[in-house]
Amino acid sequence: MSKKKTFALRIDPELFKQIEKWADDEFRSVNGQIEWMISKSLKDAKRLKSKKQNESEE
Repeated sequence: MSKKKTFALRIDPELFKQIEKWADDEFRSVNGQIEWMISKSLKDAKRLKSKKQNESEE
């Protein structure tokens, strides 16, 4: 199982409600939804390395 970094996030309550609703619609937790959103944004911006690249650098 991969390790996950824990951190506090300050977020506008209205923005949180919108993310919470989106997460509910997709049967995810809010944490899972935010992680998915960040991952998708990184992929779209071509800033997320593939698992093969990460393994070869280690």
